[in-house]
Amino acid sequence: MALAVIVLLPSIIAVGIFIYGFIGWTFYISTVDWKSAVPDYTFVGLKNWIRMLNDRRFHADMRNLLFYAIGFMSQCILFGFLLATLLDQKIKGEAIFRTVFIFPFAVSGVVTGVAWRWLMQPTTGINLIFANIGLGWFQPDWFANVKYGIWAVTIAAAWQFTGYVMALYLAGLRGIPFELREAAAIDGAGTWATYRYVIIPLLMPVTFTVIVLTGMNSIRVFDLVATIGGSGAGFAIDTLALNMFQTTFGAYRFSLGAAIGAVMLLLATFLVLPYLMSMQRETER
Repeated sequence: MALAVIVLLPSIIAVGIFIYGFIGWTFYISTVDWKSAVPDYTFVGLKNWIRMLNDRRFHADMRNLLFYAIGFMSQCILFGFLLATLLDQKIKGEAIFRTVFIFPFAVSGVVTGVAWRWLMQPTTGINLIFANIGLGWFQPDWFANVKYGIWAVTIAAAWQFTGYVMALYLAGLRGIPFELREAAAIDGAGTWATYRYVIIPLLMPVTFTVIVLTGMNSIRVFDLVATIGGSGAGFAIDTLALNMFQTTFGAYRFSLGAAIGAVMLLLATFLVLPYLMSMQRETER
């Protein structure tokens, strides 16, 4: 027991200082009046939180977070599951296809942002393809549009992350005993019924994990949006992380930036806590 404490003590101290210590520091800074390059630790209570909650940009960020999460999660889950299902059919060249599909996940968000910014330029890329195939009337301005700009960002994000989701689902599919599929076939279940009543329910733990991972990505997305073009007209593609960065290091409003960061921490906690509780119950079983 003593040896275990000695071995774990450095890690416990490091986690306590560099994770929970900085989390506490963030919440503390959000309650002071630090709004310039010169630190000011005058306590102002919830003044920064009230200012943040009344800010039009924060409202746009929360709306964008909701739309981004819906679009990003649904695309990753749908296409990730479909790709995993196709690869699970033992097709020829599976290793090649698996590598091709998962490769975008290894690409940084900056590179992804640059590539998709070019692809979705109003006069080039995808719009040029539309014009060449007779759809010249369909020339959306993608990221600049307040109504669907954030949905366009989810396409780029899903392109990068779907391969990883596919790998998770493929591992889950390969972990399902073949006897269960045989039993379903003997009972007269077709392919659709087998997936609906046997395979998909057994993959719910994987889906739960995917929801947590994509949800965390939705809350903290920064590099992709910053590379694509910043917050956009009317905060069309603005995010909490980008708002926090620009508020803190651009406008030097450190306390307001800390309040935004604290909101991100709270959102992440509400997302991860049910997952951790579920994992704890599974462990106890």
